[in-house]
Amino acid sequence: MNHTINRRDFNNAIAVSLGASALPSLAAQREIRIGYTCLTWGAAPGRPAPLEPALKEIAGLGFWAFESFAEVLEDWDTKGGLRALIDQHGVPLNAGYYVVNVTDPAQRKDNVPLSIRLAKVVRKYGGNFLVFQVNGLKRVEYNFQEHRANIISILNNCAMAINDVGLGAGLHQHTGTAVETRDEVYAVMEAADTRHVTFGPDVAQLAAGGTDPVKMLKDFLPLLRNIHLKDFAGGPHWSGYCPLGQGKVDIPAVMDVLEKSKHLKYVMVELDPSKNPPMTPFETAQASKAYLQKLGYKFRT
Repeated sequence: MNHTINRRDFNNAIAVSLGASALPSLAAQREIRIGYTCLTWGAAPGRPAPLEPALKEIAGLGFWAFESFAEVLEDWDTKGGLRALIDQHGVPLNAGYYVVNVTDPAQRKDNVPLSIRLAKVVRKYGGNFLVFQVNGLKRVEYNFQEHRANIISILNNCAMAINDVGLGAGLHQHTGTAVETRDEVYAVMEAADTRHVTFGPDVAQLAAGGTDPVKMLKDFLPLLRNIHLKDFAGGPHWSGYCPLGQGKVDIPAVMDVLEKSKHLKYVMVELDPSKNPPMTPFETAQASKAYLQKLGYKFRT
């Protein structure tokens, strides 16, 4: 099935998102606040400029918080203006995101200093969490068991360093990296020092890789601290992902599990950037917001 919509169909998608028959009735109180990451607008290490339009639109739609690459925040901090930008739009920073290298011995020594440096930037601007993704690699040439011990040791050390700065820290599994599959996630999280290493999964990436995100969230519920919430359709845009409610992920079931967490304040909606997408970043965020409103979630006014 082709879940991709064009700009002409945008209003119809919003209507479907709000339709009474589209979702089950959920009477339970919704406690989690919904934030948004800046990824859709293209802000990335070495490409920090889109942070300003991202915050303007995230704030304008009433999301409660934002997340960005920690290096983007650091770049803005170095040049000046980040505090004024956050204050101008009134949307707080929840978390930063960065990559640690767990397979290259020459780069391992840099992981802890990098973690401390970026954690200080995130904390300076009010964030409370630093998400780490492990490095990408050629999966066809990769033997997880050869690197398992190093991965766990590095994540433990980085998380302890981040905690010492005053932030939480958690692993974000990611497609095409050294921790991608269901078995790899369980192997790492069941062996890591979970006093320091918590879990920050992306539910659509789990689904895209053949893992049941609802089951994994239930299994690691006590360790959930930061969530990337998106949907997966397998289409040509947004790396196969899509706005909430337009793909295959059971978002209502995901949110029901997350509402049982004692530690989650925010869940961060995310969507990958895309060349020539059928919807603007603002429109995709608007569509996801409409879907979540049907689930009972409130936004800032």
